Amino acid sequence: MPIDHAKLPVSDLAITRSFYLAALAPLGWRLVTDAAPAVLHFGTGDGGEDHEPIAFERVGAPIARCHIAFLATSREQVGSFHAAAVAAGGSDNGPPGERPYGPRYYAAFVIDPDGHNLEAVYKGG
Repeated sequence: MPIDHAKLPVSDLAITRSFYLAALAPLGWRLVTDAAPAVLHFGTGDGGEDHEPIAFERVGAPIARCHIAFLATSREQVGSFHAAAVAAGGSDNGPPGERPYGPRYYAAFVIDPDGHNLEAVYKGG
Protein backbone atom coordinates (compact mmCIF):
# COMPACT_ATOMS: atom_id res chain seq x y z
CA MET A 1 0.00 0.00 0.00
CA PRO A 2 1.55 3.31 -1.02
CA ILE A 3 0.00 5.10 2.00
CA ASP A 4 -0.23 3.57 5.47
CA HIS A 5 -2.81 6.05 6.73
CA ALA A 6 -3.75 9.72 6.80
CA LYS A 7 -6.61 11.82 8.18
CA LEU A 8 -7.80 14.91 6.33
CA PRO A 9 -10.14 17.50 7.82
CA VAL A 10 -13.15 18.37 5.65
CA SER A 11 -16.10 20.72 5.99
CA ASP A 12 -18.87 18.68 4.34
CA LEU A 13 -18.94 14.86 4.18
CA ALA A 14 -21.53 14.73 1.38
CA ILE A 15 -19.35 16.88 -0.90
CA THR A 16 -16.24 14.94 0.16
CA ARG A 17 -17.93 11.57 -0.52
CA SER A 18 -19.04 12.62 -4.00
CA PHE A 19 -15.69 14.18 -4.96
CA TYR A 20 -13.46 11.35 -3.74
CA LEU A 21 -15.69 8.57 -5.13
CA ALA A 22 -15.06 10.07 -8.58
CA ALA A 23 -11.48 11.31 -8.14
CA LEU A 24 -10.01 8.14 -6.63
CA ALA A 25 -11.85 5.58 -8.78
CA PRO A 26 -9.26 5.76 -11.62
CA LEU A 27 -6.58 4.83 -9.04
CA GLY A 28 -8.52 1.78 -7.82
CA TRP A 29 -9.61 3.39 -4.54
CA ARG A 30 -13.15 3.24 -3.17
CA LEU A 31 -15.25 4.17 -0.14
CA VAL A 32 -14.71 1.32 2.34
CA THR A 33 -16.38 2.74 5.47
CA ASP A 34 -19.08 5.38 5.70
CA ALA A 35 -19.47 6.48 9.32
CA ALA A 36 -21.39 9.66 8.50
CA PRO A 37 -21.94 12.22 9.86
CA ALA A 38 -18.38 12.29 11.19
CA VAL A 39 -15.94 10.13 9.16
CA LEU A 40 -15.39 8.46 5.76
CA HIS A 41 -12.62 5.96 4.96
CA PHE A 42 -11.25 5.36 1.47
CA GLY A 43 -8.87 2.63 0.43
CA THR A 44 -8.26 -0.25 -1.94
CA GLY A 45 -9.33 -3.18 0.22
CA ASP A 46 -12.46 -4.56 1.79
CA GLY A 47 -12.70 -2.19 4.75
CA GLY A 48 -10.45 -4.12 7.09
CA GLU A 49 -8.01 -2.29 9.33
CA ASP A 50 -5.12 -2.58 6.88
CA HIS A 51 -7.16 -1.29 3.95
CA GLU A 52 -8.54 2.07 5.14
CA PRO A 53 -5.53 4.32 4.68
CA ILE A 54 -7.33 7.66 4.35
CA ALA A 55 -9.95 8.99 6.72
CA PHE A 56 -11.89 12.19 6.08
CA GLU A 57 -13.19 13.74 9.29
CA ARG A 58 -15.79 16.50 9.36
CA VAL A 59 -14.54 19.49 11.33
CA GLY A 60 -15.46 23.14 11.58
CA ALA A 61 -13.77 25.85 9.57
CA PRO A 62 -11.09 26.85 9.00
CA ILE A 63 -9.58 23.76 7.40
CA ALA A 64 -5.83 23.21 7.67
CA ARG A 65 -4.81 22.42 4.09
CA CYS A 66 -2.51 19.51 3.27
CA HIS A 67 -0.85 17.76 0.33
CA ILE A 68 -1.20 14.06 -0.39
CA ALA A 69 0.24 12.10 -3.33
CA PHE A 70 -1.36 8.91 -4.62
CA LEU A 71 0.82 6.42 -6.44
CA ALA A 72 -0.35 5.68 -9.99
CA THR A 73 0.60 2.66 -12.09
CA SER A 74 0.81 4.50 -15.43
CA ARG A 75 0.81 7.90 -17.11
CA GLU A 76 -2.70 7.12 -18.34
CA GLN A 77 -3.86 6.57 -14.77
CA VAL A 78 -2.44 9.98 -13.79
CA GLY A 79 -4.43 11.55 -16.62
CA SER A 80 -7.61 9.70 -15.68
CA PHE A 81 -7.27 10.81 -12.06
CA HIS A 82 -6.82 14.45 -13.11
CA ALA A 83 -9.78 14.39 -15.50
CA ALA A 84 -12.08 12.66 -12.98
CA ALA A 85 -11.10 14.98 -10.12
CA VAL A 86 -11.64 18.13 -12.18
CA ALA A 87 -14.97 16.80 -13.51
CA ALA A 88 -16.04 16.08 -9.91
CA GLY A 89 -15.50 19.69 -8.85
CA GLY A 90 -11.78 19.90 -8.15
CA SER A 91 -9.61 22.73 -9.44
CA ASP A 92 -6.70 22.08 -11.77
CA ASN A 93 -3.42 22.72 -9.95
CA GLY A 94 -1.10 21.29 -12.61
CA PRO A 95 -2.09 19.15 -15.61
CA PRO A 96 -0.54 15.73 -16.26
CA GLY A 97 3.08 16.03 -17.26
CA GLU A 98 6.71 15.47 -16.39
CA ARG A 99 7.95 17.30 -13.30
CA PRO A 100 11.45 18.40 -12.23
CA TYR A 101 11.27 16.45 -8.94
CA GLY A 102 13.35 13.55 -10.20
CA PRO A 103 13.90 11.29 -13.18
CA ARG A 104 10.72 9.76 -14.60
CA TYR A 105 8.45 11.86 -12.30
CA TYR A 106 5.08 12.20 -14.09
CA ALA A 107 2.28 13.79 -12.09
CA ALA A 108 -0.92 15.83 -12.02
CA PHE A 109 -2.31 18.05 -9.27
CA VAL A 110 -5.84 18.99 -8.24
CA ILE A 111 -7.23 21.10 -5.40
CA ASP A 112 -10.18 19.35 -3.68
CA PRO A 113 -13.32 21.18 -2.45
CA ASP A 114 -11.66 21.92 0.93
CA GLY A 115 -8.41 23.21 -0.55
CA HIS A 116 -6.27 20.08 -0.11
CA ASN A 117 -3.63 19.65 -2.83
CA LEU A 118 -3.96 16.16 -4.35
CA GLU A 119 -1.37 14.58 -6.59
CA ALA A 120 -1.28 11.42 -8.66
CA VAL A 121 2.29 10.42 -9.46
CA TYR A 122 3.84 7.79 -11.70
CA LYS A 123 7.58 7.19 -11.45
CA GLY A 124 7.92 4.36 -13.91
CA GLY A 125 9.19 6.20 -16.93
